[in-house]
Amino acid sequence: MFKDNLVQLRKLKSMTQEDIAEKVGVSRQTVAKWESGESTPDLEKSRMLAEALDVSLDNLANYEPTAGMNLGIPPKGKHIFGIATIGDKGQIVIPAKARKIFHLSPGDQLCVLGDESQGIALIKSDYLLAIADAIQQNS
Repeated sequence: MFKDNLVQLRKLKSMTQEDIAEKVGVSRQTVAKWESGESTPDLEKSRMLAEALDVSLDNLANYEPTAGMNLGIPPKGKHIFGIATIGDKGQIVIPAKARKIFHLSPGDQLCVLGDESQGIALIKSDYLLAIADAIQQNS
């Protein structure tokens, strides 16, 4: 998993093994060993790799594409949670990882925003109301 993610990200960023080696402070041969799975970097080198490739350390080490989506590793701070199916009454189930990252609990209210050319977005209603209050106080 790690070795595959490293190769994929390096190629996606159009970087050579030499480029990676220079950013992390190792030899090209060391990077080649990481990519072949012969060895793995220590935690500090792994952190430096993740930073150089603009991904989270967790995604660099553990990312597995969601079945059927065939998408690459998202940039740091971006997420791909999978596919949700809309039920008969328009309900969707937000994936557990998304609920955890965004601190969503049963009973929380979400505001549904839309842009016909960009798609749908969900935002916690209390956050949206706080933004609206701040705008109103500044006008």
